[in-house]
Amino acid sequence: MPKIYYDHDTDMSFLKERTIAIIGYGIQGRGQALNLRDSGLKVIISQRPGGPNYEQAQKDGFPIVDVETATKQADVIVLLTQDHVQAEIYKKSIKPYLKIGKSIAFSHGFNIHFKQIVPPSNIDVWMIAPKGPGSLVRRQYEEGKGVPCLIAIYQNPSSDAYKEALAYAKGIGGTRAGVIETTFKEETETDLFGEQTVLCGGASALIKAGFETLIEAGYQPEIAYFECLHELKLITDLIYEDGIRGMRKRVSDTAEYGDYTRGPRIINERARKEMKKILKEIQSGKFAREWMRENKEGRPNFNKFRQESQNHPIEKVGEELRQMMPWMRKS
Repeated sequence: MPKIYYDHDTDMSFLKERTIAIIGYGIQGRGQALNLRDSGLKVIISQRPGGPNYEQAQKDGFPIVDVETATKQADVIVLLTQDHVQAEIYKKSIKPYLKIGKSIAFSHGFNIHFKQIVPPSNIDVWMIAPKGPGSLVRRQYEEGKGVPCLIAIYQNPSSDAYKEALAYAKGIGGTRAGVIETTFKEETETDLFGEQTVLCGGASALIKAGFETLIEAGYQPEIAYFECLHELKLITDLIYEDGIRGMRKRVSDTAEYGDYTRGPRIINERARKEMKKILKEIQSGKFAREWMRENKEGRPNFNKFRQESQNHPIEKVGEELRQMMPWMRKS
């Protein structure tokens, strides 16, 4: 069982006299920054001008500076931009201004683990990774709750990295739910694997394959949408609340029997072999190199895949059906 930290295991006063710079005011950056400020910590924001995130940071009342200034002024630099731009930001605007006593932190280990960023050995490097989007991190905090987090220490020359990281986790509400100890390697590889094979890649491919199978068999697209996409949330909510076993207790016996007997025919040995192959591509760095190359070349494949996905019939059917259910729309 890994070590799990809670509120009583940490003291946020360790960060009271330190300035925290949040680099990137996207969903995760905003959620964490607001929570830190509400916890009584000093926070500055670096977000490039001209976009909605910059306007949101202004509206939220944060001091906004460029990355160079943020690095100079802050004691803790938290890099929360998208993975593919972090290395360039670090090399150009953070690395020249790092000094002993400063820390650099992350919420995902991608750039550290795959050596896109190689900090000097005299700088503390740590990670607090919330297991949920920034909007949920914020909402749970406001409700007096928290989102579970992962903690990992990559470098600890000061011997204070654990104290600082745990204080940060407490500041965003993570220690209310529990902070689990891991490594940059484990967090990065399992996160990428989960996204690619289950949460995003696996789930979306399975939904579309089911939808297409029903359409090709002559069933109405609207019925196929409900059966293969819409109702998935109902099932995942049950799993989220009470595990797979709990979900099976709350569906029909017919559905449960179909789960046991047909599920393994879909996720069969061939699918498991492909999962192992994908995991090896992640572990070897092949996927990371592919993704960084894709960005350097202007994202030709990414843009093609996105356009093709947006034009899939399930999107048109879903858009029309969701108009019939206005209560589903976000406020």
